[in-house]
Amino acid sequence: MSRFALDPNPSPLEACERAALIQAPAFGTVFTDHMAQITWQAGGRGWHDHRIVPYGPLQLMPATSVLHYAQEVFEGLKAYRWEDGSIRTFRPAANAERFSRSARRLALPELPVEDFLDSLAALVKVDQAWVPAEPGTSLYLRPFMFASEPFIGVRAAHEVTYLVIASPVGAYFKGGLAPVSIWVDQTYHRAGPGGTGAAKCGGNYAASLVSQELAYAHGCEQVLFLDAATSTCLEELGGMNVALVMADGSVVTPPTSGTILEGVTRSSLLQLVRDRGLTVTERPVELAEALAGIKAGTVAEVFACGTAAVVTPVGRLAGEDFDLTVGDGRPGALTMSLRQELTDIQYGRGEDRHAWTHRLV
Repeated sequence: MSRFALDPNPSPLEACERAALIQAPAFGTVFTDHMAQITWQAGGRGWHDHRIVPYGPLQLMPATSVLHYAQEVFEGLKAYRWEDGSIRTFRPAANAERFSRSARRLALPELPVEDFLDSLAALVKVDQAWVPAEPGTSLYLRPFMFASEPFIGVRAAHEVTYLVIASPVGAYFKGGLAPVSIWVDQTYHRAGPGGTGAAKCGGNYAASLVSQELAYAHGCEQVLFLDAATSTCLEELGGMNVALVMADGSVVTPPTSGTILEGVTRSSLLQLVRDRGLTVTERPVELAEALAGIKAGTVAEVFACGTAAVVTPVGRLAGEDFDLTVGDGRPGALTMSLRQELTDIQYGRGEDRHAWTHRLV
């Protein structure tokens, strides 16, 4: 029996309206009828009041701490409808563990892994009709916690709210699997040594937005950041990790050394590469090295990866003094093969050798 008490939405969307919305969902614009909620309070109360409640506005005081000091963290994962009728997610324990690491860095209480997993299952069970079945679609799950105490003062909050909201989604990029263009920002940085780069917190993404606007202005879909210490090495995109596929089939990617988010999709893909007997090297990659490799053909493919977009081929790398096409500008063979293998596991079409999938309903 679920530990989450159900407060049902008195006005859920009609089935015909819901069907129309999930037919071709734009990413992150449509949300289900309910959300999961847990409250934490200092002074020994800890985590309590596990509930599934109607999705709707939050009532916050103007002095709510998160609005002033950005003490919050979040996660992102997906639920997939399988042909056997079950609904499953992918490596949720890894997300739960990263959620705890992020919370520690932001001086937030750590949510037990059991609570994290149960909140996903409880919400999806209630809103399972929202999980789309069309190829390439899924239900995006967004767990997050924030300092909900009404207090203006620079200290860790004594009251925290944890929520999970859900959104039926299709492709992250409008172009689907078309190779994306990447702008390399050589001015601004996403994170620095000793900062919050390895935590999944909103401040990291806020810091990336001015660079993302620069990318759009240069005709690119995403921005790639360099390290803050030297401005010479590749780090990650605004919302994804990056990897290079060499001409010999090996994969090289920047290390998650504290300034880069440890992507669950990233680690899964690297395991799949190793499973094929190919070499994976996690090391600093200088921008100059990457550009020289693309010009010489020793870098055959570049791909970005993350929960939202899964695996995205990169067809162009541009900056203030360079504009290069990766390979022949088309999706690379290894990139697309890895994407197919990973999504086959997620949707139940391929062998789950590493027991990564987790049944929710």
